[in-house]
Order: sequence, then structure tokens, then C-alpha cells
Amino acid sequence: MQAWKDYQAQNKDRFLEELLELLRIPSVSARSEHKEDMVRCAEKVKQRLLEAGADTVEIMPTAGHPAVFGEKIVDPSKPTVLVYGHYDVQPPDPLELWDSPPFEPVIKDGKIFARGACDDKGQFYMHVKALEVMTKSNSLPVNIKFLIEGEEEIGSKHLGEFLEANKEKLKADVILISDTAMLSLDTPSIDVGVRGLSYIEVEVTGPNRDLHSGVYGGAVANPITILAKMIASLHDENNHITIPNFYDDVVESTPEERFEMAKAPYDEKEYSTDLGVKTLWGEKGYTTNERTGIRPTLELNGIWGGYTGEGAKTVLPSKAYAKISARLVPNQKSDKMTKLIIDHLHSIAPDYVTVKASEHHGGDPYMTPVDSTEYKAAAKAIETTFGKAPIPVRGGGSIPITALFESVLSCKTVFLGFGLDSDNLHSPNEKFNIDNFYKGIETIPYFHQYYAEMKG
Repeated sequence: MQAWKDYQAQNKDRFLEELLELLRIPSVSARSEHKEDMVRCAEKVKQRLLEAGADTVEIMPTAGHPAVFGEKIVDPSKPTVLVYGHYDVQPPDPLELWDSPPFEPVIKDGKIFARGACDDKGQFYMHVKALEVMTKSNSLPVNIKFLIEGEEEIGSKHLGEFLEANKEKLKADVILISDTAMLSLDTPSIDVGVRGLSYIEVEVTGPNRDLHSGVYGGAVANPITILAKMIASLHDENNHITIPNFYDDVVESTPEERFEMAKAPYDEKEYSTDLGVKTLWGEKGYTTNERTGIRPTLELNGIWGGYTGEGAKTVLPSKAYAKISARLVPNQKSDKMTKLIIDHLHSIAPDYVTVKASEHHGGDPYMTPVDSTEYKAAAKAIETTFGKAPIPVRGGGSIPITALFESVLSCKTVFLGFGLDSDNLHSPNEKFNIDNFYKGIETIPYFHQYYAEMKG
């Protein structure tokens, strides 16, 4: 609608400045020193939702950081869309690798550089501004609810009980999430699925104290060495995961699905150059896009032990640690896979060390059927504003709460992401293209319009 375009054009500079203001708040959920910043960010989200036209907005406590709930009900007989996003962000470390301070947003080459620029402040804020565009032009075709939480980056560990306690308040016909990526503005795409996650921490203990490596080296097993060997054994020469029964529940993609995935533009040299690697690595028999979308993986996220300070200390350490995560695909279940991984680590540990492993967090994979009303409305919205139909792709990341949403609220989720895989999510110099931000605000109202029409 022309009214949408006109209003956005008249207010685009303000929209951008409001996002920059939100990005200046260091809402790092993982660190206790940012507890007040989390509250301050939630209050700012509440303010902006009210200004955008929400009827009511409330900051709702959880056992951890608060969630923000808002709604605009135009007609109870119309469909209701629940927009989900998160205002918490990843820790910015390592700070020395940032080209500019992570919470002092900088615009350079048409991109916003700041922690949370894409994940997920920039993306959920598109929906806040889309609400404003529709309410100010008196053209909102659906009821809209917002759930913007503060614990996504630490596993949404209190969201399950929050959903159960507020099922009636959150009742909706579809859940709309912009926390994913598209291929590019030239080649739009929609994630039709995200992988699940199992995340564990392992502690390997050898002797009961740190030892002198000269006196005891060669007589006592070094837990760092043992842990390294255990981790190395988790993949074979074809980079296939060796844990027994790991692949038992994997739903293999059909040749037709793999053919559709292959339509996505991909330049291996460009991909490698961007990452600064000479050669790519992965499971034999699958393309890079397949390895990061339709196949499960097992990755070492961190490993430490012994002396790591300045200078030398000849120590044989007592303990070694690692953080290990698995990305899961349909129909792998997080709880089952976590137990499988932990049990396997115990089974391969030699007698001269002891192993303790525990779960951090996890979540099940999720798929949106391409023949669903939700997907069709999103695809039509993309085609309207981009001028070409989107390619359905499988996302490599995880949004653990999507499966939880369906089980508790009994409605489907559709992903309408406008980020890019190259936006440095969880890395230094996170960024978000300003054009993508504006394109999201332009496209989202069309989703609501087409979804209302398709629901009849």
C-alpha cells in the first residue's frame, strides 16, 4: 500500500535513530553485572511498543530476566499474529577484535556495526516499526501480540514455564519470528527450518592436584591430552560423527529437497576467502550448504586447562575442560541426544581419568511446511517487495523455543529473517545492513495483509 511506503519514507531517519538508541544498551543476559541494563532495555522496548500503537504493554517478570508483552487487538474475529524476538545479546568478547566499541553503534558502508545489530534487536525492531506504519495509516489487518524476551542467548531457560503460565494471554494463530537470515537482497530466501541444539560441558580429572611436569610427566596421564584424544575420536576420517546411534533418528532429505537447496547461489572461493581459510572441511558426501542445513554436527566450542597465563609454568594439570555442542536435525530430540553424547564420553574415558559432564541448554529442531498458510503468506510478502519468489532454505542455527511454542501454544511458526549469514552473529563486529532493516519494515505489513486474506 502506498500509505505504508509514504509513512516509512517520511520517518526512516527516526526509525534508524531509535534502533541505534536500543543498541547502546548493553543488554548481555549472560552476565550478572548487566542485570540493570536488561531492565533498562525492557523498559525501552515497552516505551517503543506503546509509541508504535500497542494498546497495552507490560514488563512481565520471570525467574530470570523479564519479558516484554504487548498487544494491539483490532477485532477478536480476525487472525492473531504473535511476534517473537529477544532483546538480550551475546557477550561482546573478545573486545580487542572489535573495530569500534560494541555498544557504541557505528554506521559504515551502509551497515550498522554493534552487538545486537542483527541478533536480534535490529530484526525484532522491524516489527515494532511495521506496527507503527500500519497503525498510523489505520490499516492493521490482524491482531498483533509481541513477546520480546530477555534470555534467548542463554537458552530461554525460563520461557517454558512462562508460556505455560500465560497460554491464554499468548494465544495466537501463528508465530512470526525474524531471527534468521536470507541469502541476500538480490536472492531472497526464507528459512523453512532451524536445527536443534544439545550443549554440554565436560570436566576431565587426572591427579588430585596440579603436578610438576618434570617430576611426574610420563608417569601420570595428563587430562588435557586425554580430553584432546577423546574429542578427536568423535569424528572419523570422513568427518562422520562416531558416536554410536548418533544418526539413528535423522530424517534424510529427499533428492528433491537437495535439488531445491542447490538452486541457492554459492561461490566456494568467495566463501573460503571471506572466512580466511584455504580449504573447507565437513562431512564427506554433502555440499557446504547441506552440511550447514540438513546435517547434524558436533563442534568443540571451547577447551581449557592447565597454565594459560604469561610466561611458562611447567605444570601437569589436574583438570581439563571443554564445551561441546551438537546441532540437530529432524527428528533428533535434544534430551535424547544430550544423554547419548554424555554417555559416550563416559564410555570412552580411560581408567586413569574421571569424567563429569553436564548439560547447559538445548532445544529441538523445527520445520515450517512450505504448503502451509503461514509460509505462503511470507513467500508472497517477499515476492511483493523483492520482485522475485524466495528460495526455501534450511537454517544452520537454532531457535530452541520454536518447538516449545508449537507444543504449548499449538500453532505454527514462520521465519521471516532479513539478516545475512555474514553479519558476524556472536562474533566481533556484528553488523546489519541498513537496507535490510528498511526492507524488513517494508515487507512485514504485507505478511499480515496476505495472512489475513488467506485465513479468510
